[in-house]
Amino acid sequence: MLIWKRNLWVLWIGVFFCSASFSMVIPFLPIFLLQIGVHEHTEIWSGLLFSAAFFAGAIASPFWGRVADKYGRKPMLIRAGFALFLVYTLTAFVTNPYQLLGLRIMQGLLSGFIPGAIALIGTNTPSKKVGYALSMISSASASGGIIGPLLGGGIASLVGNRVAFGSAGVFSLISTLLVIFFVIEENFSPSKEKGSIRNDFRTALSNRPLMMVLALTSLTSASIMTIEPVLPLYIVDLGGSTQHAALLAGIVFSLPGIASVIFAPLWGRWADKVGFQKVLVIGLLGGGIGTIAQIIFSNIWGFSLTRFIFGIFFCAVFPALNGLVVRSTPQDFRGRAFGLHQTSNQIGGMIGPIIGGILGGIFPVETVFVVTGILLLAGTGMAYWNANELNRGLKTKST
Repeated sequence: MLIWKRNLWVLWIGVFFCSASFSMVIPFLPIFLLQIGVHEHTEIWSGLLFSAAFFAGAIASPFWGRVADKYGRKPMLIRAGFALFLVYTLTAFVTNPYQLLGLRIMQGLLSGFIPGAIALIGTNTPSKKVGYALSMISSASASGGIIGPLLGGGIASLVGNRVAFGSAGVFSLISTLLVIFFVIEENFSPSKEKGSIRNDFRTALSNRPLMMVLALTSLTSASIMTIEPVLPLYIVDLGGSTQHAALLAGIVFSLPGIASVIFAPLWGRWADKVGFQKVLVIGLLGGGIGTIAQIIFSNIWGFSLTRFIFGIFFCAVFPALNGLVVRSTPQDFRGRAFGLHQTSNQIGGMIGPIIGGILGGIFPVETVFVVTGILLLAGTGMAYWNANELNRGLKTKST
C-alpha cells in the first residue's frame, strides 16, 4: 500500500477514536455540572466550560502550527493525543467546576489531534487526491461523532459520567499509539526560515479568498457552539425525565452525525461537479432554516426528526470549508493555512458558547435556537455574495 493511503486509513481510525472520545463526554458537561453540585447559574458555567478550551486553542494553534513546520506534524499529533488522554483521565476525578475549567483550558492549550491529522493529510497526499482524502477524514470525524454520544450516554447511564471520561481517555490513547507505530510523514522538510506568526497572518491577509474562508469558519463555528451549552438541558426538558437524560441526549446528539455519514458522500460528489462554494451556500442555508425549525416541536420525536433534517444539510459545510482552504492556498503555505483555519474555528467556538450560555440564562432556550439560525443565515449571505470572488481566487491559485 502506498504510504499516503496507509496514512489515510490509519488516521481515519485515529480520528474516529478521537472524535468518539470527544463526543462521549463534552456534550454531557452541562449534565455533569449538575452531578458535581452546580445548581445555580448552570447555563453560564456551561458556556464558560465550552468557551475555555476554544479560547486557549485560539491562542495556541498558531504557535503549534509553527512548531509543526519545524519538527513535523506527526510529533504534534502524538503530543495532542497524549494531552487528550491526560485531560480526560483527570476529568474523571474532578470535584468542583473550577477544576473542570482548568482542565478545559489545558485541553485547549495542548490538544489539536483532528486539525493535526487534517494538516498531515493535506500536505502528504497527492494534490489530485487531497479532496478525496479530506472527505474521508471528515467521514471519520462524523462517524466518531455518532458512536461517541451513544457510547458516552450509555456508559454514563450504566456506571456514571466519571467512567465515561476515563473511557474517552483510553480512546485518545489508542489514537496516539496508532500514529506512533503506523503513520509515516514522508513529505516533510524542516522549515529554516526565521519567520513569525505575525508574518503568517500577513501572508493570509494578502490572500482574500482564504480570509473569506476563515471568516466563514469563525461565524459557522460560533453559530453551532452557541447552541451546545443549552442543548442537553433542552433535550432533558423535552424528554420529561432525568432518569436516562445522558442516554437520551446521546441519541439526539447522534442524529446529525448519522445524517452526515449518509449524505456527506453525496454532497462531496456534487461538489466535484458544481464547486465547493455552491455546496457551502446550500449547506448553510439548510442548516440555518433547520436550526430555527427545531423550536416548532414541543416533543422529543418532532425535535429529533428536525435535528436529523438539519444534519442532512449542515454536513456539507465543514468539508466544503476544508476544501476551500486547500483550493485557495499554495502547497508550501497549506500547513500554516490549516493552523490559521483552526484558530478561526477556535475563535468561533470560544464566542459561541458564551453567547449561548448568557442567552440561555436570561431568555427562554428557544431564543438560542433563533440566534443560532440567524448566524447561519448570515453566513449563507456571506458565502453567496462572495462566491464569484472565491471562484476567481481558485482559478488564480490553480494557474
